Amino acid sequence: MGGGAGAALKRLDCRTDVRVDNPYVGYILLRYMKNEEKRERFKRLGVQRTNAVLNKVKVLSNCANRSAYEYTEEEVNRIFSEIERRVREAKAKFHFPKNREFKL
Repeated sequence: MGGGAGAALKRLDCRTDVRVDNPYVGYILLRYMKNEEKRERFKRLGVQRTNAVLNKVKVLSNCANRSAYEYTEEEVNRIFSEIERRVREAKAKFHFPKNREFKL
């Protein structure tokens, strides 16, 4: 193998066990794998955290039992208004801003 800048690199990528002849291709491959790791982490945590929230909503619904709890319609509305507000805030963080160019 030559030592020049244009020499093809032959190396075994330890993360993929795929022979990479071109350093640029190796770089792209590693970037793709890192993005895939982020997707997998998002999916894993998203499922766990969504299920935790849904479980808490189910537990909250147990408070609807009038033989065990006393509450007013206003109190229920305040609880659900706050939950809805927080859900809107969380959802807004996931929206991708539209690329709007400045125009006069």
